[in-house]
Amino acid sequence: MAILASVGSAQALDGREAGLQATHQALNRLGANAPTLAIVISSHQYQPREVLNGVSSLVGDTPMIGYSSPAGLTHQGQHPHSVVVALLSGDFQSETMWLPGYAQSGRETASKIETHVSARAERQSVLFFADGFNGDAEQFCNAISTDLNIIGGLSSGDLHTGNTYQITGNQTGTGGLVAALLRGNIKIGVGTDHGWDPVGSQLRVTRSRGFWLRTLDGRPASESYASLFGYPARDWAFPPLSYLARLYPLGVEQNEGLVVRAPIRVEADGSFRMNAAIRDGIDAYLLVGSRAACETAARNAAQQAIRQLGDSKPALVLVLVDVAWQMLLKAQPGAEITAIQEILGENVPIAGGYTLGQVTTADENSKPKFLNQHIVVIAFGEA
Repeated sequence: MAILASVGSAQALDGREAGLQATHQALNRLGANAPTLAIVISSHQYQPREVLNGVSSLVGDTPMIGYSSPAGLTHQGQHPHSVVVALLSGDFQSETMWLPGYAQSGRETASKIETHVSARAERQSVLFFADGFNGDAEQFCNAISTDLNIIGGLSSGDLHTGNTYQITGNQTGTGGLVAALLRGNIKIGVGTDHGWDPVGSQLRVTRSRGFWLRTLDGRPASESYASLFGYPARDWAFPPLSYLARLYPLGVEQNEGLVVRAPIRVEADGSFRMNAAIRDGIDAYLLVGSRAACETAARNAAQQAIRQLGDSKPALVLVLVDVAWQMLLKAQPGAEITAIQEILGENVPIAGGYTLGQVTTADENSKPKFLNQHIVVIAFGEA
């Protein structure tokens, strides 16, 4: 049986109605085929329990995972204040997990996934969504073994309040991780890239503690940015400048080269709240993105995903995009989808949303990597 897919999207006054309408659309497009997995991307402005009730009232016990995003994405572009529902149907098996302890320990969460996966001899792929404001994604990635294909994103929402959530078939909440374990007649191709480049401004990380980047070049991080951009340091803790910090991330030196690390927000004391730790004493470079570079990155990621599928045709493409792209492409919302369609054509169903970080696995001999500022294109096809 071939892999089939459909996508629906809807806007409504409440989450239940939006979830109901989006699911109804997706089911109609799927026809007589029963869904094997539902993927939900919901506006953070909706109540998660309402969204869950709306979707599950139509798909019943179908395994489901989802996350909050400032806007949804489909083949039609960007959909603010919406619910997007993607349905996959085929001769494969899906099983979901709700792991509420992710914010307390990424290591223990990874261990629970691996224990569950190892109970079956058949190779599985894991698609997950985790809290983007709470939890250590790098610790989670480092605790995963090298023979597990794991892909996912960190849920996003209001950067100022930290409002975000995750959804499974019977659970919603914050601080958790939801995962779909996929096995059987399904193949996944993944591509990733970003559109940010160094501009020459080199900074030294002089004090960093956990997720808080305290000082750059011996002064509060916001003062270093204030000297570069000309705005008072005290204003960087509040919108719109607190969002601007996300648009201008840092490229930090690590073993594999320059790694993008972006602030989630600017704290009142001038430090940057990151979602990955940065070591003291390393060099960092200011990065700048552009629409053209992001469109090129989106095309590159789509090409990589299609190459990984090989002879299999994509039935569905899931797009996980860093929230900085939404800010950068504000004048051209959905430009990343248009770029992807230049590679895929216009007939492949697309669903997606914005994230605060992305996780991909290069191959079965590699550990997963935690990324900022990237686009991840995930293509599902028949094995």
